[in-house]
Amino acid sequence: MLTPESTVLKKAKSRELTHGVLQLPMMFAGLILLASVGACSKSVEKSEDVRPVRAIVVKNGTADSALELSGEVRPRIESRLGFRVGGKIVSRKVELGTVVKRGQLLMQLDPQDLALAQTQAKAALAAAESNRDLALAEMKRYQELRSKNFVAATVLDSKDVAYKSAQSSYEQALAAYKNQSNQTSYTSLESDVDGVVTSIDAEVGQVVAAGTPVVRVAQAGDMDVVVGIPENKINVIRQMTDINVSMWAQPTKVMTAKLRELSPIADPVTRTYTAKVILPADANDVRLGMTANVSFIARNPNQAIKLPMTALLQNKGSTSVWVVEQGVVKLVPVQIAGAAGEDVLIAAGVASGQTVVTAGVNFLKAGQHVTILAADAAPVNEANTSTTGVAK
Repeated sequence: MLTPESTVLKKAKSRELTHGVLQLPMMFAGLILLASVGACSKSVEKSEDVRPVRAIVVKNGTADSALELSGEVRPRIESRLGFRVGGKIVSRKVELGTVVKRGQLLMQLDPQDLALAQTQAKAALAAAESNRDLALAEMKRYQELRSKNFVAATVLDSKDVAYKSAQSSYEQALAAYKNQSNQTSYTSLESDVDGVVTSIDAEVGQVVAAGTPVVRVAQAGDMDVVVGIPENKINVIRQMTDINVSMWAQPTKVMTAKLRELSPIADPVTRTYTAKVILPADANDVRLGMTANVSFIARNPNQAIKLPMTALLQNKGSTSVWVVEQGVVKLVPVQIAGAAGEDVLIAAGVASGQTVVTAGVNFLKAGQHVTILAADAAPVNEANTSTTGVAK
């Protein structure tokens, strides 16, 4: 027979066994959770970043430096024509772009007032002529009377003075009439050269003063290309003896030109120095107002390496480039000798045959693996001087 104490002990052992069995699944779940957390905490290996870049294989070439500027074709001589008298414009005979000949009528003023003034001057001339003839007749008559001693010498002298005064009045009236006739003819504005009308600055009905420009006529013949020289290039522009000009409309046609004029003072608006380049006489296809590309070239017999501007990287106050060696880039400091158009001349730092990155230089780091784009890796003709070809 079981005692009460033994019954209590059996119940306690039964509860402990049940509690232990229930804790087994929870222990297994905890172990699985710890295993999964441990697996997640393992470091994942990062794949190496290989960046595509553009690059060129540099080679020695000519060290000629060039300065390319845009300009406009303008006439050598362009006259601003105006009336020599003031008045109201009543007619205009030309349009913008009209080809005119010497002596061709351009504009006409109202001649009414000047015609009346001319009539007045003509009448004054006729009166002066009559007074002169009368004084001459009286002087001759008194000369005859004096020869017969009928009048005193003083009377003859007074008649002689009167005649001379009348003669002077006649000459004065004649000059006034001629001047007024010229004034009347000035109401017609005529071209004094063969050329083309480049601007019309006044219209019919407008009252203009004497000398006010109303029409611009460009003289036919020699033409110039006008360019603005930056102030940092003004000291070297005279050393560039070779000048080539090409029109934007005909980029393949290159003409040899000469520097005709270089302004000693900067333009107050653009702050550039105006240079005028003479076009050759056989430039038949060039028209006024065309856009031209002017290249000032300084010849240098020495050899140098050219790189595009995009290949340069400013690093800690020095200029460097990325050189590719076995698919890895390294930063190499270079020395710049000058500029040649859109390229720069390298004096030291890189050698012929090395591969230099020309695009994406700001996104690279030393020792980084790169891949060169296929278009840049293809063989390029050595004569090519573009940024994606062989630098010369």
